[in-house]
Amino acid sequence: MDIQRIAAFSQGSEGGNPAGVVLLQDAVSENEMARVAAEVGYSETAFAVAHGDDGKTWRVRYFSPESEVPFCGHATIALGAALGKHSGTGTYTLVLNDATITVDAEATPEGMMATLSSPPTKSRAMTGSEMEDVMALFGLTLEDLDPQLAPAHIHGGANHAVLPLTDRARLAAMTYDLDQGRAVMRKHDLVTVMLVHIEGPQTFVVRNAFASGGVLEDPATGAAAAAFAGYLRDSRWPHNGGFSIRQGEDMGSPSLIKVALDDTKGASVQVSGGARDIK
Repeated sequence: MDIQRIAAFSQGSEGGNPAGVVLLQDAVSENEMARVAAEVGYSETAFAVAHGDDGKTWRVRYFSPESEVPFCGHATIALGAALGKHSGTGTYTLVLNDATITVDAEATPEGMMATLSSPPTKSRAMTGSEMEDVMALFGLTLEDLDPQLAPAHIHGGANHAVLPLTDRARLAAMTYDLDQGRAVMRKHDLVTVMLVHIEGPQTFVVRNAFASGGVLEDPATGAAAAAFAGYLRDSRWPHNGGFSIRQGEDMGSPSLIKVALDDTKGASVQVSGGARDIK
């Protein structure tokens, strides 16, 4: 099995979120995919099997070291880069467990870049139980929250919670217990908890706790970025058609996620980033 290791949302030769990518000739069992993902050890590994004869449609599943994930943005960007090298640039259709999306692969002077079109987005207010458990997990109080955006349950292919924080230093100091985080995220069916600092209307600094997958933190989270875009749209945030997320800075893996969206409620959004091979 040829396992490619690719960092998505990288900045040149630095940063990004490592993902495993496996292009398969034939499907393999769930147990085998779970075993390989655990062996690779990255937050997600994408497994893709050609679907049809055109070479442009692939059946894709994502596995973390501990569980299957319905959708993973950074692994999709990594997969797009791998498909671009394997079959050429252009648009690929990806058939997921619960949705069908596309990823575009583009060659640039800095290397491969990919843009995914997300599953539909939706958001809602957090329940009292969700709010209590997530706030307690990170030791946050109401005074830590930025009133410009309310905490929310957000979705763009997978479920996430988002908490906007007023203080950038409070974001940098994020800490939590991994086992407790796993319990909270599984209790509330969350893939990650997204802590956000608002630098400006189109610029956000983010940390994503990913205890549900057995990983303390993701350096770049495309699925959460897509869900967050849908939430900004639902909140009538002045996004002006796009915004950027800086992530991974506080863990020494600076990553850049660019998002484009329109004002159509629930519509797909476009999430873009660079990719680099991990030697």
